[in-house]
Amino acid sequence: MGYKIAFQSLGCAKNLVNTEQMMALCREVGHTVTGDPEGADVAVLNTCGFIESAKSEAIDAILELAALKSQGKLKKLLVAGCLSQRYREEIKTELPEVDGLLGTGSYTDVASAVEELMAGERPEHFGELARAFDDGERWVTTPPWTAYLKIAEGCSNGCAFCVIPKLRGRYRSRSMESLLSEAKGLADRGAKELIVIAQDITRYGLDLKDGTTTLAELLTRLCRLDFHWIRLHYLYPEAVTDELIQVIAREKKIVHYLDIPIQHANDGILKAMRRRSTRAEIEALFAKLRAAMPDVVIRTSLICGLPGEGEAEFEELCQFLREQKLQRAGVFQFSPEEGTLAAAMENQVDPEAAARRVELVVDLQSRIMDQYNEVRLGACMEVLCEGFDSQAGCYVGRTYADSVDIDGRVLFTAAGLVPAGEFVWVRITGVSDGDLTGEIED
Repeated sequence: MGYKIAFQSLGCAKNLVNTEQMMALCREVGHTVTGDPEGADVAVLNTCGFIESAKSEAIDAILELAALKSQGKLKKLLVAGCLSQRYREEIKTELPEVDGLLGTGSYTDVASAVEELMAGERPEHFGELARAFDDGERWVTTPPWTAYLKIAEGCSNGCAFCVIPKLRGRYRSRSMESLLSEAKGLADRGAKELIVIAQDITRYGLDLKDGTTTLAELLTRLCRLDFHWIRLHYLYPEAVTDELIQVIAREKKIVHYLDIPIQHANDGILKAMRRRSTRAEIEALFAKLRAAMPDVVIRTSLICGLPGEGEAEFEELCQFLREQKLQRAGVFQFSPEEGTLAAAMENQVDPEAAARRVELVVDLQSRIMDQYNEVRLGACMEVLCEGFDSQAGCYVGRTYADSVDIDGRVLFTAAGLVPAGEFVWVRITGVSDGDLTGEIED
C-alpha cells in the first residue's frame, strides 16, 4: 500500500542529497512524495545537529510537525539525520511526539521505517556509520539548472571544535565510476551547474589508497561532461596540491570560486583547533592560487571565540583579513559542543565577547565585499539567470563569484524574455544592499 510521505530537509547541501535519496527510495516502492506535511501519512524530517543554532532549528521543526499531528493533519513523524544520531535517547525522552528515528547510517532504511510506523511500531534504525550507503538514485529537488554531487561521506580530520566525525563516521570516498555515472545523469536532465560537495573534497580518494583516485583526476573527467560550470565546496588548505591547482586553472568549466575553510589565522589558535596549516602556509597557498588564477574568488569559514582566543589573537585574525581581502566569508561564534575537545578546554571565552568579535569580523568583511563589488562596476560578467523577481521587477541571477543560497545575486534588466537556467552577459552598473545590479548585453 502506498502512503503520502512529506519530506523536509534542514542543514547543509550534503544533508539535502541524503533527503533526495530517501525520497527516491520511497517513490520506488510506490509511495507519493511531497514537500507539504499537512495531510501526509508520514513526515520525514532530515535534521542537522552540528551546532547549537542547528539543533534549535531542528527542535522547532519537530514541534511544528508535532502540532500538525495534534490537530489530526499528520499521522506519523519520523526524524532522521544528525540530530537523531547525536541525541537518540534525549529525543525519545523529551520529544515523545516523534514516532521513529533514523540515524545517519540508515537513510536507506526509510521505506521499511515508514511501513513499521504505519503498522503501529516505533522504529529505530541506527546502522553502522562506516557502511553508510551513498550511491543510489535521487529525486533531485534543486532547480533544473543546478545540482549537487556528493563525492564522499564522513570526515577524518578531527578538528577540536567539530562533532561531525562522531555523527557521520570516518571519511569514505565514493567510487569514481559511480560519481561519473551520477554526474552524467545530472547533465542529461539539464543541470548546467554542478556543485561538487563533501565535508572535505580535497581528500577524495586518499582513503582508497590506489594512487589513481584523486580529486584532480575526478574533476578532469567531470569536465568532459556537458556542464557549463563546475563549482567546488570545500577544499582544506593543507590538501590543495599543485596538480589540483593546475587542473582548476586549466579547465574552463571549473569556476574560479574556491571555498577554503581556514577557521582562523593565529598559529596558536589553529594548533588548538587541531588544524594542519599555519598562517604562513595559508598565505602561501592564497598567493599561489592568485598567481595561477588572477580572477579567483576565495570564500572561507571563520570561528571567533575559541577557548584561548584573546584580544591579540583576535586582532591578528582581523589583520590577516584586512591584508588578504577574501571576498567571501562565513563567520561563526564558537559553540562548545559536547563530545569535542574544544568544549573541555580551559580559558573559555565569554559568549558576549565572542559574539562581539563575530560582529566586528562581519563588519570588516562587509567592507571588503563592498570594495570587491565596486571594482566590478562597468564589467561585463556572465550570469546564470535564475528567474524573474516580481517584487524587484527584474531578473535575478548569479556570477561565478556567487554560490547558491550563500552569496549575493545580480539583479538585471532585459529587453526580452530570459529563461531561467540560461547564461547571459550582464553589464554591471550598480550595487544595491550588497547585490549587484546591471543590464543585459546583447
